[in-house]
This record gives sequence, structure tokens and C-alpha cells, in this order.
Amino acid sequence: MSKLLVVDDEANIRLLYSEELADEGYQVVTAASIAEALEKLQLGSFDLAVLDIKLKNESGIELLQQLVKERHDMPVILCSAFSCYKDDFSAWLADGYVVKSGDLTELKHEIARVLAKKAQKAKIGLK
Repeated sequence: MSKLLVVDDEANIRLLYSEELADEGYQVVTAASIAEALEKLQLGSFDLAVLDIKLKNESGIELLQQLVKERHDMPVILCSAFSCYKDDFSAWLADGYVVKSGDLTELKHEIARVLAKKAQKAKIGLK
């Protein structure tokens, strides 16, 4: 079972993602802020992170940059209500990008794709 970290400042989004992704067989841990996400990351390892870009007065891009430096083996999917961030060079550090929607089909497919790619890299010995 893959363990996911979902970082979003909206409680209803965290609940929706948590329930929907758990139904897909994932173990889901949520965080409402960068500080809370970093705390959860210190307590355990995750197979993948799903980050919102706009977190109240914080930027998910900053957390993405930190994760790329410190946890380069953990893939990150950006999930934002704003498609304009796809063109932001900083967002290109992510392994995937999904525009937020009440229908999580695209997010579920992207999670499966990124985790399969990670498993394939591990199988051939890449990091």
C-alpha cells in the first residue's frame, strides 16, 4: 500500500482527497500547511506527495523546491485550481501537475502513473 501526503489548506479538499484516495487503496496523511507537512515528513516516509500551490500565505512551490532538494526520491504532484502554474519553471520540478476538480479521476490517474514510474526506476536501479 502506497503512502501519500496531501497538502492543502482547505479542510474539505483534504477530506475529499483522503476519502477518495483511501478508497483506491492508498494510505493518506494530510497537512494544512508547509509546517505541518514538514512535521509529518519528519515522522515517516511517503511514497508520493500531492501539493496545492496556493496555501493561505504560503507557496506549495517553496515546499516543492525543498522536497526536491531533501527528498529527491519522493515524487511530487502539484494540484492547483490555477492552470497558469503549468508554465511556471518552478512547477516543472514536479513529477506531475493536475488542475483541481471535484472529479478526482485525473488526479488518481496521475498518482498511478507517477507511482508506476517510480517503481520502474526502482526496478532498474535508478533513483
